[in-house]
Amino acid sequence: MENTLKKPMTGIIPPLVTPLLDNDKLDIDGLERLIERLIKGGVHGLFILGTTGEAQSISYRLRHEMIKETCRINAGRLPVLVCISDTSIVESIHLAHVGAECGASAVVSAPPYYFAPGQPELAEFYEDLIPQLPLPIFLYNMPSHTKVNFAPATIQRIARNPQVVGFKDSSANAVYFQSVMYAMKDRQDFAMLVGPEEITAECVLLGGHGGINGGANMFPELYVDLYHAAVARDMETVSRLQPLVMQISSSIYTVGQHCLYWVFVMILLRLLSIASMFRNARRYARRWRHSLFVRN
Repeated sequence: MENTLKKPMTGIIPPLVTPLLDNDKLDIDGLERLIERLIKGGVHGLFILGTTGEAQSISYRLRHEMIKETCRINAGRLPVLVCISDTSIVESIHLAHVGAECGASAVVSAPPYYFAPGQPELAEFYEDLIPQLPLPIFLYNMPSHTKVNFAPATIQRIARNPQVVGFKDSSANAVYFQSVMYAMKDRQDFAMLVGPEEITAECVLLGGHGGINGGANMFPELYVDLYHAAVARDMETVSRLQPLVMQISSSIYTVGQHCLYWVFVMILLRLLSIASMFRNARRYARRWRHSLFVRN
């Protein structure tokens, strides 16, 4: 199958939730409805098994099934990015090969967690990993979960390998994002993508290439329209749509003191009859279903 990845990758690439029927059973019908909804909404790619996809909480068997079913349903229409983040380099390589066999376009990797590496060790890890991968790779900065930031100089070093085609930053630090973008300015094929949707328009206006935004699971057209407005420097539309993104951020994502935002993504997908809810999402739905609709 022809690789549909363009360089640099641009646009809105939703980090898909992993819809489950129970602890180890994929909701395939729900996944198909979600993917079709996203494609109809105009998104530019699909990112699976990231933080929103709860990869670290599900079995390897289920991760493999998620890759296979996503690629089957997508059928080459959009680039599929597969997150291979793991504490085991062997398992990361295995996930990458599953992705390649199923028709994925690229892989995404956050630093190995638990034993947090220093910058030299981080660079060496990727210099070991990347030659063993069958697909291009995006580096993934998620310091709140991995306890390590990619230093801009480390990204430069790793990206000497042309197989490294982009960077996703979920630090929510716009100054850091700009520092990385400046460090990588000579790589015109290198994609700079931001995770937090609250600053996607800002980052695109300043030269970034797009967003991997969780809210696009629920409202794909909103995030796609905001992205296109930022690319066109249509500030009137950006000013109209940005408050809607902030309303989602400040209401849906903050319901309950201890709830994770993806739980409410799952709840709203269930309310939209797209995917099933399981375990935590059901419990939170019972506790806060009223708050979802009365908070502004």
